[in-house]
Amino acid sequence: MIDFQSVIEDIHKDIKHDVNRGLVASYIPELSNIDPQQFGIHVKHINGNSYATGDWNVPFSIQSISKALSLALVLPIYKDAIWERMDVEPSGNPFNHLSLLELENGIPRNPFINAGAIVVADMMVSHFKNPKQVFLDYVRDLANDKTIDFNYTVAKSERLTGFGNYAAANLLKAYNNLENDVDEVLDLYFHQCSIEMTCEQLSNAFFMFANHGKCLQQKERLTSSQAKRINAIMLTCGFYDEAGEFAFEVGLPGKSGVGGGIIALLPNHFTITTWSPGLNERGNSLLGMKALEQFTTKTKLSIF
Repeated sequence: MIDFQSVIEDIHKDIKHDVNRGLVASYIPELSNIDPQQFGIHVKHINGNSYATGDWNVPFSIQSISKALSLALVLPIYKDAIWERMDVEPSGNPFNHLSLLELENGIPRNPFINAGAIVVADMMVSHFKNPKQVFLDYVRDLANDKTIDFNYTVAKSERLTGFGNYAAANLLKAYNNLENDVDEVLDLYFHQCSIEMTCEQLSNAFFMFANHGKCLQQKERLTSSQAKRINAIMLTCGFYDEAGEFAFEVGLPGKSGVGGGIIALLPNHFTITTWSPGLNERGNSLLGMKALEQFTTKTKLSIF
């Protein structure tokens, strides 16, 4: 039996004083105010046990991690029709790259690049009368925590500086891959990215991906097949142009965000969240990547 608490405490102790911690995201001004010294780890085992160390209970902006949750919300509604509007291939490019979108006639390479997540947001706007509240309630239900909320200051910061996302949304609109008003879709997208969660809340919310689509309350949110497919996209596309490196070093499906969070999971075993705000040059948490590599090495638990 693996002593998960000792494993994550050893990892935290080993790397928490690393001098090279990466750089905090500054292109979203509000994120540049985060203390780069913070570092937390949380593990949720499939049997219900939790293990945590460091700053695991400090809320942070989940940013692109939200893309896996928005996809999980719309997949049971739209089913395979989703894949008529986006692909499931790794992009090999940064998350905000636009050139592929034009080359491929407005079809985003996958749901985790910004353009793909904007199409998913468009689906939510089409289907729900109040998509922001529906999405927030969905995340709260998954994590079994009503205290989770948007950070409206971060959402506003993204709206005022997100020119690349406006460009992507308008390009999608030009190719008839956006049904609704650009401003309305982006308002939802910026808010979903601004949601603040702790490592614990994220581990709990992603429990369904490790449990064949059933959330913490054992309610079926996705079919086993849908959970498998989203896990596959997380493995191949969850870290943008560093997805291959993450699979190589860590060997788990996962999703990162420029707020410094990383969620990863092993079906039938656990979810694990790390948070350290400093990012590497690819936009992924530097200490988080290192911690997860050590975790799968020490526990010998990965999909490979």
